[in-house]
Amino acid sequence: MELTGTRVTVVGLGQSGLAVVRLLIRKGARVTVNDGRRELELGAEAEKLGATLSLGDHEPARFADAQLIVVSPGVPALPAFADAGRRGIPVVSEIELASWFISAPIVGITGTNGKSTVTTLIGKMCEASGKPTFTGGNLGTPLSVAVDSEAAEHGYVVAELSSFQLERVEKFHAKVGVLLNVTDDHLDRYENLAAYAAAKGRLFTTQHQDGFAIAPAGDQLSLSLAYASPGKLVTYAGVDGEVRRQGDAIVDTVSGLTLPIAELGIRGEHNLDNACAAALAARLLGIDAAVIAEVLRSFKGLPHRMQQVATLEGVDYFDDSKATNVGASIAALAGFARAKTKVVLIAGGVDKGGSYEPLRTALEKTGAGLVLIGAAGALIAKAFEGSTLPIAHAKTMADAVAAAHKLARFGEAVLLAPACSSFDMFKSYAHRGDVFRDAVLALQASVQEGQAR
Repeated sequence: MELTGTRVTVVGLGQSGLAVVRLLIRKGARVTVNDGRRELELGAEAEKLGATLSLGDHEPARFADAQLIVVSPGVPALPAFADAGRRGIPVVSEIELASWFISAPIVGITGTNGKSTVTTLIGKMCEASGKPTFTGGNLGTPLSVAVDSEAAEHGYVVAELSSFQLERVEKFHAKVGVLLNVTDDHLDRYENLAAYAAAKGRLFTTQHQDGFAIAPAGDQLSLSLAYASPGKLVTYAGVDGEVRRQGDAIVDTVSGLTLPIAELGIRGEHNLDNACAAALAARLLGIDAAVIAEVLRSFKGLPHRMQQVATLEGVDYFDDSKATNVGASIAALAGFARAKTKVVLIAGGVDKGGSYEPLRTALEKTGAGLVLIGAAGALIAKAFEGSTLPIAHAKTMADAVAAAHKLARFGEAVLLAPACSSFDMFKSYAHRGDVFRDAVLALQASVQEGQAR
């Protein structure tokens, strides 16, 4: 794709926005950066690269000269984009633009929950195969960074993809597309679940005939989206999946890979499906079963995803701060329910528009209590009206941990799985998890000091 001299406006100067500015300037484009903020730290860096800044609003006049508009994932639909479309100006996402310069097979992973774990697993399997590999996208490193790398030309490109990133793809095509699940999320941005699912489904509609569309067997919504792929549909998990749980092992019915679940490095029932999805994607890329099995054994999980922080007075404390929606919290609770372990749940944060009734149903099966934090605390409490579960409210994470400590009994667990985003009280889900860990460790030190006196 020739961009030399093309007038391109990049909307949103976050991490992916700055990465695409660097790419465009490297390709000879004339770049303008538009951001609603008047002052932003990355603006100076963009100017140093050679971009022109256009800050303060997104009025259509700011886009009048553009021949191409590239939208960062955090930017919603704007009137200026519709105006540009009427004038025949392409409006694309960062991953769409980056894909124009990638010749290696792309593995795209999307879904409401489990994306980061599966993306990391597949990336590690690709690396272990010996080929140069880029692993990123929504996981952290923008896809634009992969362009011109060895991985983008001769290896594998593995990308976690959010619904926001997939909204504006046209030519982007994944050799292997993986959809893990679709449950209520981001309903503060989408009109309803169908609109959110449709954005996820664009992963499949832009595939080619030689591609593979992976979806969980028996999940009708995910399958309905995968059927739109021109490529081959392949399923995992369930009773019909090519890679699935059989008894106490994960089995690939095609390659013959058999891995006892006891040897799996990541814990949690929901991670069995994640392991199956990753193993299937890697096999479709041609990676050897022995390599796949070794990665499944060695990978211990990502930070803030069902990480055990400490054990205090017979109670285990788990950080699942990445559970930023109701479905993720329910998945975390399900593992404790199967183990017949009672849980005190810490939940709350910024509401994302879904119902908390399913959370109530799940927690009443295995809950020993509920501690609420953040802006959505009152909304969640309303969903639990009439419940017999003990419910406490806390203003800080330290207060929440202290309240959970009082509610939990020997042999039970305290779980941070907030079902909400974090930005009312914290910089990110990772910051929230770190504060939880620090609060637990501080409480542990305090209790141990008191016992030593």
